[in-house]
Amino acid sequence: MAISNLLKRRIQELKNQFDQIKIGKESLLDLIDEADVPESVYNSNAIENSTLTLKETERILLDMEVSREVSVREIFEAKNLARVISYIKEKAKEKEVDRESVLLFHKILLNGINDDIAGRFRKKGEYVRVGTRVAPAPELVEGLMASLLLGYSSDSTSYFLDKIAKFHLDFETVHPFCDGNGRIGRVLVCYQLLRLGFPMIIVRDKEKRDYYKSFTDYRDRKNTKTIEKVISLALIESLNKRITYLKNDKIVTLAEYIKNNNLSASAVTNYARRQSIPAFREKGVWKIADNYQPKV
Repeated sequence: MAISNLLKRRIQELKNQFDQIKIGKESLLDLIDEADVPESVYNSNAIENSTLTLKETERILLDMEVSREVSVREIFEAKNLARVISYIKEKAKEKEVDRESVLLFHKILLNGINDDIAGRFRKKGEYVRVGTRVAPAPELVEGLMASLLLGYSSDSTSYFLDKIAKFHLDFETVHPFCDGNGRIGRVLVCYQLLRLGFPMIIVRDKEKRDYYKSFTDYRDRKNTKTIEKVISLALIESLNKRITYLKNDKIVTLAEYIKNNNLSASAVTNYARRQSIPAFREKGVWKIADNYQPKV
Protein backbone atom coordinates (compact mmCIF):
# COMPACT_ATOMS: atom_id res chain seq x y z
CA MET A 1 0.00 0.00 0.00
CA ALA A 2 1.54 3.29 -1.08
CA ILE A 3 1.46 6.74 0.48
CA SER A 4 -1.36 8.86 -0.95
CA ASN A 5 -0.78 11.58 -3.52
CA LEU A 6 -2.26 14.13 -1.11
CA LEU A 7 0.33 13.25 1.53
CA LYS A 8 3.10 13.27 -1.08
CA ARG A 9 2.15 16.81 -2.11
CA ARG A 10 2.07 17.95 1.49
CA ILE A 11 5.52 16.54 2.21
CA GLN A 12 6.91 18.08 -0.98
CA GLU A 13 5.47 21.49 -0.08
CA LEU A 14 7.12 21.32 3.34
CA LYS A 15 10.39 20.16 1.80
CA ASN A 16 10.34 23.04 -0.69
CA GLN A 17 9.70 25.53 2.11
CA PHE A 18 12.43 23.95 4.24
CA ASP A 19 14.95 24.11 1.40
CA GLN A 20 14.17 27.75 0.67
CA ILE A 21 14.45 29.13 4.19
CA LYS A 22 17.37 27.04 5.48
CA ILE A 23 19.91 28.75 3.22
CA GLY A 24 22.42 30.62 5.35
CA LYS A 25 21.00 29.18 8.57
CA GLU A 26 23.07 26.01 8.77
CA SER A 27 24.30 26.83 12.28
CA LEU A 28 20.72 27.05 13.56
CA LEU A 29 19.89 23.71 11.96
CA ASP A 30 22.95 22.16 13.60
CA LEU A 31 21.73 23.41 16.98
CA ILE A 32 18.27 21.93 16.39
CA ASP A 33 19.82 18.60 15.36
CA GLU A 34 22.05 18.59 18.45
CA ALA A 35 19.09 19.36 20.71
CA ASP A 36 17.20 16.43 19.15
CA VAL A 37 19.91 13.87 19.92
CA PRO A 38 18.94 13.17 23.57
CA GLU A 39 15.28 12.80 22.57
CA SER A 40 16.18 10.51 19.70
CA VAL A 41 18.42 8.38 21.93
CA TYR A 42 15.89 8.27 24.75
CA ASN A 43 12.98 7.26 22.54
CA SER A 44 14.84 4.64 20.52
CA ASN A 45 16.23 3.02 23.67
CA ALA A 46 12.85 3.27 25.44
CA ILE A 47 11.25 1.34 22.59
CA GLU A 48 13.73 -1.40 23.46
CA ASN A 49 12.67 -1.20 27.14
CA SER A 50 15.52 0.90 28.52
CA THR A 51 14.68 2.25 31.99
CA LEU A 52 16.42 5.59 31.42
CA THR A 53 14.27 8.72 31.47
CA LEU A 54 14.81 11.57 29.04
CA LYS A 55 16.38 13.68 31.79
CA GLU A 56 18.75 10.86 32.73
CA THR A 57 19.66 10.37 29.08
CA GLU A 58 20.45 14.07 28.76
CA ARG A 59 22.68 13.98 31.84
CA ILE A 60 24.52 10.87 30.65
CA LEU A 61 25.23 12.43 27.26
CA LEU A 62 26.63 15.47 29.07
CA ASP A 63 28.83 13.19 31.22
CA MET A 64 26.90 14.22 34.31
CA GLU A 65 25.88 11.96 37.18
CA VAL A 66 22.32 10.73 37.47
CA SER A 67 20.41 10.59 40.73
CA ARG A 68 20.02 6.81 40.86
CA GLU A 69 21.97 3.67 40.13
CA VAL A 70 21.77 2.80 36.44
CA SER A 71 23.44 -0.11 34.71
CA VAL A 72 26.72 0.35 32.87
CA ARG A 73 25.03 -1.19 29.84
CA GLU A 74 22.32 1.49 29.73
CA ILE A 75 24.97 4.20 29.97
CA PHE A 76 26.87 2.65 27.05
CA GLU A 77 23.63 2.22 25.09
CA ALA A 78 22.85 5.92 25.42
CA LYS A 79 26.33 7.19 24.61
CA ASN A 80 26.91 4.77 21.75
CA LEU A 81 23.59 5.48 20.06
CA ALA A 82 24.32 9.22 20.31
CA ARG A 83 27.65 8.56 18.58
CA VAL A 84 25.93 6.66 15.78
CA ILE A 85 23.42 9.48 15.27
CA SER A 86 26.18 12.09 15.15
CA TYR A 87 28.20 9.93 12.78
CA ILE A 88 25.42 9.41 10.24
CA LYS A 89 24.74 13.13 10.11
CA GLU A 90 28.30 13.64 8.86
CA LYS A 91 28.52 10.59 6.61
CA ALA A 92 25.09 10.32 4.97
CA LYS A 93 26.07 12.54 2.04
CA GLU A 94 29.02 10.35 1.12
CA LYS A 95 27.35 7.18 -0.09
CA GLU A 96 24.15 5.16 -0.23
CA VAL A 97 23.50 2.75 2.62
CA ASP A 98 25.48 -0.45 2.07
CA ARG A 99 26.71 -3.52 3.93
CA GLU A 100 29.83 -1.76 5.18
CA SER A 101 27.80 1.15 6.61
CA VAL A 102 25.30 -1.10 8.36
CA LEU A 103 28.06 -3.12 10.01
CA LEU A 104 29.96 0.01 11.06
CA PHE A 105 26.87 1.56 12.67
CA HIS A 106 26.34 -1.68 14.57
CA LYS A 107 29.96 -1.80 15.71
CA ILE A 108 29.70 1.71 17.13
CA LEU A 109 26.37 0.89 18.80
CA LEU A 110 27.59 -2.22 20.63
CA ASN A 111 31.16 -1.07 21.32
CA GLY A 112 31.98 -1.88 24.93
CA ILE A 113 28.64 -3.64 25.40
CA ASN A 114 29.27 -6.87 23.55
CA ASP A 115 32.33 -6.67 21.33
CA ASP A 116 32.01 -10.35 20.31
CA ILE A 117 28.89 -9.61 18.26
CA ALA A 118 29.51 -5.94 17.43
CA GLY A 119 29.88 -5.10 13.76
CA ARG A 120 28.90 -8.45 12.30
CA PHE A 121 25.78 -10.30 11.21
CA ARG A 122 24.49 -13.37 13.01
CA LYS A 123 26.47 -16.52 12.30
CA LYS A 124 25.82 -20.24 12.59
CA GLY A 125 23.88 -21.15 15.70
CA GLU A 126 22.84 -17.56 16.49
CA TYR A 127 19.05 -17.48 16.31
CA VAL A 128 16.95 -14.56 17.50
CA ARG A 129 13.25 -14.01 18.05
CA VAL A 130 11.23 -11.26 16.41
CA GLY A 131 8.07 -10.88 18.47
CA THR A 132 6.41 -14.27 18.48
CA ARG A 133 8.42 -15.77 15.62
CA VAL A 134 12.01 -16.85 15.02
CA ALA A 135 13.97 -14.69 12.57
CA PRO A 136 15.45 -16.27 9.41
CA ALA A 137 18.29 -18.74 10.01
CA PRO A 138 21.71 -17.10 10.39
CA GLU A 139 22.96 -18.91 7.28
CA LEU A 140 20.44 -16.88 5.27
CA VAL A 141 21.27 -13.44 6.68
CA GLU A 142 24.11 -12.48 4.31
CA GLY A 143 22.03 -13.29 1.24
CA LEU A 144 18.90 -11.60 2.55
CA MET A 145 20.78 -8.43 3.46
CA ALA A 146 22.54 -8.33 0.09
CA SER A 147 19.18 -8.65 -1.65
CA LEU A 148 17.58 -6.03 0.58
CA LEU A 149 20.36 -3.47 0.05
CA LEU A 150 20.50 -4.07 -3.70
CA GLY A 151 16.74 -3.80 -4.00
CA TYR A 152 16.72 -0.47 -2.19
CA SER A 153 19.61 1.08 -4.11
CA SER A 154 18.36 -0.07 -7.52
CA ASP A 155 14.73 1.03 -7.06
CA SER A 156 14.49 4.32 -8.94
CA THR A 157 10.72 4.35 -9.42
CA SER A 158 9.09 3.97 -5.99
CA TYR A 159 8.23 7.00 -3.85
CA PHE A 160 11.04 7.57 -1.37
CA LEU A 161 8.95 7.02 1.78
CA ASP A 162 7.43 3.85 0.35
CA LYS A 163 10.98 2.58 -0.25
CA ILE A 164 12.23 3.55 3.21
CA ALA A 165 9.19 2.08 4.97
CA LYS A 166 9.45 -1.21 3.08
CA PHE A 167 13.20 -1.39 3.71
CA HIS A 168 12.64 -0.90 7.43
CA LEU A 169 10.02 -3.63 7.59
CA ASP A 170 12.24 -6.04 5.67
CA PHE A 171 15.32 -5.18 7.73
CA GLU A 172 13.50 -5.89 10.98
CA THR A 173 12.07 -9.08 9.48
CA VAL A 174 15.60 -10.32 8.71
CA HIS A 175 16.88 -9.18 12.14
CA PRO A 176 20.48 -9.57 10.94
CA PHE A 177 22.17 -8.95 14.30
CA CYS A 178 22.19 -10.77 17.61
CA ASP A 179 21.30 -7.48 19.34
CA GLY A 180 20.55 -3.88 18.39
CA ASN A 181 18.34 -4.56 15.36
CA GLY A 182 15.61 -2.07 16.28
CA ARG A 183 17.98 0.79 17.03
CA ILE A 184 20.05 0.20 13.90
CA GLY A 185 16.87 -0.08 11.83
CA ARG A 186 15.68 3.33 13.04
CA VAL A 187 19.15 4.81 12.46
CA LEU A 188 19.00 3.56 8.88
CA VAL A 189 15.67 5.32 8.33
CA CYS A 190 17.34 8.59 9.40
CA TYR A 191 20.37 7.88 7.21
CA GLN A 192 18.15 7.30 4.19
CA LEU A 193 16.22 10.52 4.85
CA LEU A 194 19.43 12.54 5.25
CA ARG A 195 20.64 11.18 1.91
CA LEU A 196 17.58 12.79 0.32
CA GLY A 197 18.02 16.17 2.03
CA PHE A 198 15.40 15.62 4.72
CA PRO A 199 16.00 16.03 8.46
CA MET A 200 16.23 13.05 10.78
CA ILE A 201 13.08 11.84 12.51
CA ILE A 202 12.26 10.53 15.97
CA VAL A 203 10.15 7.40 16.27
CA ARG A 204 8.74 8.01 19.72
CA ASP A 205 8.14 5.55 22.50
CA LYS A 206 4.59 6.93 22.80
CA GLU A 207 3.95 5.64 19.28
CA LYS A 208 5.40 2.22 20.12
CA ARG A 209 2.03 0.51 19.90
CA ASP A 210 1.49 1.57 16.27
CA TYR A 211 5.15 0.99 15.49
CA TYR A 212 5.04 -2.62 16.71
CA LYS A 213 1.68 -3.14 15.03
CA SER A 214 3.27 -2.23 11.71
CA PHE A 215 5.44 -5.35 11.84
CA THR A 216 2.46 -7.58 12.62
CA ASP A 217 0.49 -6.00 9.78
CA TYR A 218 3.36 -6.62 7.40
CA ARG A 219 4.00 -10.17 8.55
CA ASP A 220 0.36 -11.25 8.49
CA ARG A 221 -1.03 -9.25 5.56
CA LYS A 222 1.95 -7.66 3.79
CA ASN A 223 0.34 -4.35 4.73
CA THR A 224 2.82 -1.46 4.86
CA LYS A 225 0.27 1.28 5.64
CA THR A 226 0.92 1.37 9.39
CA ILE A 227 4.68 1.94 9.18
CA GLU A 228 4.18 4.45 6.36
CA LYS A 229 1.92 6.44 8.67
CA VAL A 230 4.40 6.30 11.56
CA ILE A 231 7.32 7.46 9.42
CA SER A 232 5.44 10.09 7.40
CA LEU A 233 3.94 11.74 10.52
CA ALA A 234 7.38 11.78 12.17
CA LEU A 235 8.87 13.37 9.05
CA ILE A 236 6.18 16.04 8.82
CA GLU A 237 6.68 16.86 12.51
CA SER A 238 10.44 17.11 12.01
CA LEU A 239 9.98 19.46 9.05
CA ASN A 240 7.41 21.57 10.91
CA LYS A 241 9.79 22.01 13.83
CA ARG A 242 12.66 23.18 11.67
CA ILE A 243 10.53 25.46 9.52
CA THR A 244 9.05 27.10 12.62
CA TYR A 245 12.51 27.79 14.05
CA LEU A 246 13.94 28.93 10.72
CA LYS A 247 11.10 31.45 10.34
CA ASN A 248 12.07 32.95 13.72
CA ASP A 249 8.52 32.60 14.96
CA LYS A 250 7.79 32.95 18.64
CA ILE A 251 7.20 29.44 19.93
CA VAL A 252 4.72 28.61 22.69
CA THR A 253 3.42 25.42 24.18
CA LEU A 254 0.30 24.03 22.58
CA ALA A 255 -1.44 24.47 25.94
CA GLU A 256 -0.67 28.20 25.86
CA TYR A 257 -1.80 28.46 22.25
CA ILE A 258 -5.09 26.73 23.07
CA LYS A 259 -5.70 28.99 26.08
CA ASN A 260 -4.78 32.21 24.25
CA ASN A 261 -7.09 31.39 21.35
CA ASN A 262 -9.93 29.88 23.41
CA LEU A 263 -9.81 26.58 21.53
CA SER A 264 -10.81 23.04 22.33
CA ALA A 265 -7.84 21.29 23.95
CA SER A 266 -8.86 17.81 22.83
CA ALA A 267 -9.48 18.89 19.23
CA VAL A 268 -6.24 20.85 18.83
CA THR A 269 -4.16 18.14 20.49
CA ASN A 270 -5.69 15.63 18.11
CA TYR A 271 -4.79 17.90 15.19
CA ALA A 272 -1.22 17.99 16.48
CA ARG A 273 -0.99 14.20 16.70
CA ARG A 274 -2.31 13.89 13.15
CA GLN A 275 0.00 16.74 12.05
CA SER A 276 -2.96 18.65 10.66
CA ILE A 277 -1.36 21.72 12.26
CA PRO A 278 2.39 22.56 12.32
CA ALA A 279 2.93 21.50 15.92
CA PHE A 280 5.96 19.59 17.15
CA ARG A 281 7.32 18.09 20.35
CA GLU A 282 10.26 19.07 22.50
CA LYS A 283 10.96 16.93 25.55
CA GLY A 284 7.53 15.42 25.09
CA VAL A 285 5.73 18.81 25.15
CA TRP A 286 3.73 19.91 22.12
CA LYS A 287 4.67 23.36 20.81
CA ILE A 288 3.63 25.64 17.95
CA ALA A 289 4.24 29.14 16.57
CA ASP A 290 2.07 31.56 18.52
CA ASN A 291 1.07 33.38 15.32
CA TYR A 292 -0.20 30.25 13.55
CA GLN A 293 -3.51 30.89 11.85
CA PRO A 294 -5.50 27.77 10.87
CA LYS A 295 -6.52 27.61 7.24
CA VAL A 296 -10.27 27.95 6.76
